[in-house]
Amino acid sequence: MAEVRAEGAPTIALDPGDQRLEKHSVTLFQHRTSLSLEPPFWAALRRLAAARGQSLNALIAEIDAARSGNLSSALRVWVLQQISAGR
Repeated sequence: MAEVRAEGAPTIALDPGDQRLEKHSVTLFQHRTSLSLEPPFWAALRRLAAARGQSLNALIAEIDAARSGNLSSALRVWVLQQISAGR
C-alpha cells in the first residue's frame, strides 16, 4: 500500500490492487463490448445497480445512452456523482 501525503495534510493510503484495471464484457443494446475500470468502480456500479433494482448491463446501457465521450470515463464520473449525492 503506497502512502501519499501533501504538506500539512493527513496521510492517504492507496491500495495498489485498487488501481489495476479489470476488463469486463457487457452487452449494450445487443452488442458485446469490453470495459476496463478499477475494482472500486466495478464494486460501486454493482452496488448502485442493485440499489436501483437494475442489472449491471441495464445501468451501463443507461449511462451509455446519456454520455458524450468515452464510456469508461462516463462510468467513473457517474459513480463519483452518485457518491457525492450520498447514494
